[in-house]
Amino acid sequence: MPQVPVTELKDYIGKDLGRSEWLTIDQDRIDRFADCTGDHQFIHVDPEKAKLTPFGTTIAHGFLSLSLIPALMGDLLVRPEGMKMGINYGLDSVRFIQPVKVGSRVRLNVTLLDAYEKNPGQWLLKARAEMEIEGGEKPAYIAETLALCFV
Repeated sequence: MPQVPVTELKDYIGKDLGRSEWLTIDQDRIDRFADCTGDHQFIHVDPEKAKLTPFGTTIAHGFLSLSLIPALMGDLLVRPEGMKMGINYGLDSVRFIQPVKVGSRVRLNVTLLDAYEKNPGQWLLKARAEMEIEGGEKPAYIAETLALCFV
């Protein structure tokens, strides 16, 4: 994650910050997420039943793919120089567009949308996170994320 002087954060607005490495979404990850959240809907955890759906296989939970944002965005999003800590400040919007089938490889494309000093020493960064599915025509989702950085 590149650190830049706060006076230069605005220079990154609208810029493509890059793409993460590919990550394979396997059934073990899906099953562990189901256990963590209590969401054991068959479309996620029962390969035999899922074969009978229009997807033909199990799919990742939408919130599982969304929860990967911090790990996949970590090296891409610019940060204010001297940042002491950053916290997840939420999302402005999320649209799930295409399901992520088990065995798919995904990566995150990141664009900085806004950066401003919300309070003295607190910078709010808004980014567009688009999860690409390898070989897919449409992304899994497009989300506008918010990070609050303390300097």
